[in-house]
Amino acid sequence: MKFSAFSALASAVALVAVSLTGCKKSDVEASSPTEFTLHMDNGVTMPDPANNNTPKFNSLVLGSGTYKNAYGDNFTVSTLKYYISNVKLNKADGSSYAVPDSYFLVDQTDPASQDLTMTGAPEGEYSSVSFIVGVDSARTKAGSYGGGVLNAGKGMFWDMNGPEFINFKLEGNSPQAPHAPAAATGALVFHIAGYKHSTTNTIRTVTVPFTTSKLIIARDHKPEVHMLVEVANMFGKAPGPLVSFASTYNVMGGTTAARIADNIQANVFSVGHIHAN
Repeated sequence: MKFSAFSALASAVALVAVSLTGCKKSDVEASSPTEFTLHMDNGVTMPDPANNNTPKFNSLVLGSGTYKNAYGDNFTVSTLKYYISNVKLNKADGSSYAVPDSYFLVDQTDPASQDLTMTGAPEGEYSSVSFIVGVDSARTKAGSYGGGVLNAGKGMFWDMNGPEFINFKLEGNSPQAPHAPAAATGALVFHIAGYKHSTTNTIRTVTVPFTTSKLIIARDHKPEVHMLVEVANMFGKAPGPLVSFASTYNVMGGTTAARIADNIQANVFSVGHIHAN
């Protein structure tokens, strides 16, 4: 009888232990966050001489890469930085998920900054992604930017019109831009900033559809959306108005910056493909 009672007690303890172990494993799985990444591949599509001049997307090379805008002007890029914020995943039924506190600074000199990794999105199938190119006005007005990507030391903040972020910055050179007699090229400076007036507001929201395949968010996946960022298209895309560097080469806010922000919204961002594991 004693042995039988002991055996029953041991079996009960073992059963409880197994049950608790199962619960802990389930809890760990349930608490494992989802993850996805937007990879921002900055570049320019140009004819490929090796393939009958078929258009080919070329990733940006700072300093040495030579590119052409739609007007036909050649240019090189020495600096490319821009903010991506307020990321939102959208479903076909109209519902969406806004990624909390999503502020990123993409800097072409820092490859790691081109991977915008976010966690915690609800599982499901998403048909597009939306985001602000720049920093929203509410966050700008709030102040207290701290030591992260919104820090003034990042070179993307100015006080010339009161505290504002430079939403998109491109600097470089072009032989078509005005230059000193001894120089072969002229400087390009495009600081797309400002939000305080309707005619000069440069904050833009972009929605990019997933056309070839949907984005699947699941706990056993870490998908990467390969975004193509067509830098030259910020200067216009045919048949629309095009920027000529002979007359437009130094832009620091104002109505011209707002028009370039429109180009960025309409023509710069697209999805190349989606990686999923």
